[in-house]
Amino acid sequence: MTNTQQVGGRTLHAPARINASKKKEPDVTPAFPDEIAHLDDIKGKLDDAIKQANDSVEQLDKEYTDAKRYMVQYRGEIDPHEMFQNELALRRIDSRGAFAVEIRDKLAKLLESPYFARIDFRQASKQIPATFYIGRFAFRHAKELLISDWRSPVASLFYDCEVGPAGYDAPAGRIDGELTRKRQFKIKNGEMEYALESSVNIQDDILQRELSHTSDEKMKTIIATIQKEQNLIIRNEKAATLIIQGVAGSGKTAIALHRIAYLLYRFKDSLSAKNVTILSPNKVFGDYISNVLPEMGEEPVYGMSFVDIAEVQLEGIIHFEPDKDPFETNDPKWAERVRFKSTLKFIKLMNEYLARMPESIFEPSDYTLGRFSAKSEWIQSRFAAYHKYPVKRRLQMIADDIHDRLATDNFMEESLPKARTILKSLTAMLEVKNTLVLYKDFYKQMNIADKFVMPAKKTLEWADVYPFMYFHAAFEGLQESQVIRHLVIDEMQDYTPVQYAVMNILFKCRKTVLGDFGQFINPNHLNTLGDLRQLYEGAEFVELNKSYRSTYEIITFTKRIQNVASLEAAPRHGKAPDLIYCRNEREELAQIMEKIDAFQASENVTLGIILKTNGMAKSLYDVLSRNYEVHLISPASTTFVNGISITSIQMSKGLEFDEVIIPAANNKTYSSEYDRNLLYIACTRAMHRLSLTYNGERTRLI
Repeated sequence: MTNTQQVGGRTLHAPARINASKKKEPDVTPAFPDEIAHLDDIKGKLDDAIKQANDSVEQLDKEYTDAKRYMVQYRGEIDPHEMFQNELALRRIDSRGAFAVEIRDKLAKLLESPYFARIDFRQASKQIPATFYIGRFAFRHAKELLISDWRSPVASLFYDCEVGPAGYDAPAGRIDGELTRKRQFKIKNGEMEYALESSVNIQDDILQRELSHTSDEKMKTIIATIQKEQNLIIRNEKAATLIIQGVAGSGKTAIALHRIAYLLYRFKDSLSAKNVTILSPNKVFGDYISNVLPEMGEEPVYGMSFVDIAEVQLEGIIHFEPDKDPFETNDPKWAERVRFKSTLKFIKLMNEYLARMPESIFEPSDYTLGRFSAKSEWIQSRFAAYHKYPVKRRLQMIADDIHDRLATDNFMEESLPKARTILKSLTAMLEVKNTLVLYKDFYKQMNIADKFVMPAKKTLEWADVYPFMYFHAAFEGLQESQVIRHLVIDEMQDYTPVQYAVMNILFKCRKTVLGDFGQFINPNHLNTLGDLRQLYEGAEFVELNKSYRSTYEIITFTKRIQNVASLEAAPRHGKAPDLIYCRNEREELAQIMEKIDAFQASENVTLGIILKTNGMAKSLYDVLSRNYEVHLISPASTTFVNGISITSIQMSKGLEFDEVIIPAANNKTYSSEYDRNLLYIACTRAMHRLSLTYNGERTRLI
């Protein structure tokens, strides 16, 4: 059976089904006639606001069309000054029109689900409590605030406090008082599906409902189910660098995105979507999380990968090959090189070399031009004075200094060389001409020449790309970002210390760094959480230990594979995972197909079939695609879609599925301690159902 031999925040954000047999539904009360009436009133006011917004859009569209027609019709008769004024007016109309469309679209989204909570809060200095409805956007009508944005200071009462003494931090200072009422709603398509009166367990009840839903094609917002500990992270304004260590399914990515949404709201005058970027592991994951910020009314932020950054920084300088799959590359020497370059010790070696590099490769001599001269000692002193800059940048600055001196002393107004001509003379004083020569010399001088191999001319192995960039930063300089003011780095455990060192050079800004060092994917990476905390000394560090993605039964099962002591399961129950023994590969394939048929007959919308390697995933895809509509998620993929996905453990990270099937859960495929980690990652992708199939001896890791 050649084609099958290789068969190898929940993030709090799902859309429909509750396991009622495990937990009694909280009372759903249509007996809140005041809330039904209030919803009808709000919908009426939203309808009015949408009509006004539509009128505004249409009016601005007409103004734009009329102005454009006038400019075209009388182009030959309008003088340049009037044409310029008309063009400015056109831009203003266009800008106002875009803003009007944005307002209209937000109102339309609010009409579908205006708010999800109500709080009544009485300030200590007042007798009567004020009522606040909380939604994803604020809504004012006739100058009255009817809905508060979930990011507003008063909304923190909903997330942080129960009925009783309460308070919140406002721009004007601390406001204390009493929370007298707390209600939560589910409004869909403008209709109230349920309303719950306040109790200590109100959010647990809502959480149960939301977590029991089936998954969606894109990650959704979690604003209705943000937990208190998550709210503290989201509203953290002070941390220059925040490190979030969160177990599988703890919602850390959703929390990071909501933190960005909060910061965009809080600092709207100084921070916009264009000032934020997200480093994610692959394009599929980037697509999966792409809707979260737009759902909250924010512009989507730019996402990229470490490969994208390297391509930009090294364009025209040097080539590099893609990273190899460690499970499909039988090259012990290559693996050893990768391991060596994944440690803090490697950075220390580079730093030792680079600390003495500038003086060792630059031997200045006198620069003379007729009666003008710059002595070597002076050039050396300027070179040392500019020690904070890359070597070649220093030479440029010295060339400018020499040019300025020559110009100052040029009383006879003689012809002087340009700064770039002086720079050529200074560059000739360098013993090393480019970064590659320097990088090679590092390995030679440190007696580790065997740790550097080039697969082709002017081509680096992936493990050398960021060390090379680190050297390039010291020798020539990198293109440092002047735009990005907040960097989010997801799947932090997958990146090496030198990659972080380069990020700190490129992005001198605030950072949110998140991941789970219990989900290591590369067996050749030796870096630890301790290494990361050492690199970001002084960073705020938080841990998230509760998993919301998987049922209690699935989490309990995963602890049989990897006993993560801190891992807690949310109290949501479901069917125990299936361990299915098969006599041979043909029977195993039949069992997988039987599970697929059952999935297609169910209400679930996503099924992930997760194999150990990309090659194994491709082999099974080739077989199953003959009979089923299946999607292969490979390193070349760019989107995540509902239905049946076949993928590797590497590509499944960060994703979640209603159901997961893990083929080849035998002792041949999963045998080492590192395989234990991989199997744990695969199992924790499952939200509601988990099945493992195997033939031969079942893996001893369970």
